[in-house]
This record gives sequence, C-alpha cells and structure tokens, in this order.
Amino acid sequence: MNDESQNKMGTPTPEELREQVERTRDELGQTVEALAAKADIKAQAKEKTAAVKEQAAVRTAVVREQAAEKTAVVREQAAEKAAAASGQIREKTEQAAQLVKDRTPDAVLEKTAQAAAQVRESAAQARRYAAEKTPDPLLEKADRAATAARANRTPLIAGGAALVVFLLIRRSRGRNR
Repeated sequence: MNDESQNKMGTPTPEELREQVERTRDELGQTVEALAAKADIKAQAKEKTAAVKEQAAVRTAVVREQAAEKTAVVREQAAEKAAAASGQIREKTEQAAQLVKDRTPDAVLEKTAQAAAQVRESAAQARRYAAEKTPDPLLEKADRAATAARANRTPLIAGGAALVVFLLIRRSRGRNR
C-alpha cells in the first residue's frame, strides 16, 4: 500500500497532522488568553470602571442638556409673565388716572388751571423783581450755581429726595406724639 491509499482509508498525512497541530495550538492559545482574562481581576475592574465612567459621562451630558433646556423654558416663561404683569400694571395705572380725571369736577380743573397760571405769573414777576434788585456779582454767582446744578442733577435730586423723606418722617413723628 502506498501513501495515497492510506490517506483514503482515514489516516492523516504528515502535512495534515502539522496543520491540525497548528490549529490546536491556536485554539489552545485563545483558550488560555480567555482564561487569563477571566482570572485577571484587576483588568476586569479597570474595564468595569471605564464602562461605568463612560455611562456616567453620558448620563451627565444628558442631564446637563435637559437642565439647559428646562432653564431656557423657565426663563422664557418668566419673561412672558413679567411682560404680561407689566402690561397689566400699565393698563391699571392708565385706568386709575382716567378715573381720577373723570371724577374730578370741571370746576376743580378750571380752578387748578387758574391757580397754575397765577403761580406762573407770580413767579415771573418775582424773577423780574429779583433781577432788577440783585447786584450783578450776585447774579453771576447764581448763574454759575444754576449751571453747576444742571450739570449735577442726579446728586441734587437724590439730596432733595432725602430731605423730603426726612421732613415727612419728622412730620409723621410729630403727629404721633
């Protein structure tokens, strides 16, 4: 019997045996690597830690995005509510002013207009009289003071408001005694 007849009968050739040994070695190497990986607890812990970190990062990104979206919605709602409230306040103020104007008798409105005209005329007369009787150096100083006051309106208004508040508090305390 020759080699070919032995191959046909089921006996492997040396080449086939080498290939089979090589495949078995590869399979055995892969099995050993798999077993080593399962036995390497430190590597498994690192893999698990990396997976958990990745999941946490993804969840954090999702939560941040949701928070940003909700913040934008809340801001928009607050702006809408503020605008609506402002409109309502403006409308109520206009209604109140119109109501006061409507309820004020015409005679009072006329007397108020006459009094205002008289005050303006009296102020104009006082200004003319003061201008005639005041010496020129004093007029120049008054003009400079007026110019300075116009240039610094905010502090003057704040000081005037503080004075009015002080006087009102003092007046209310005097009534309470």
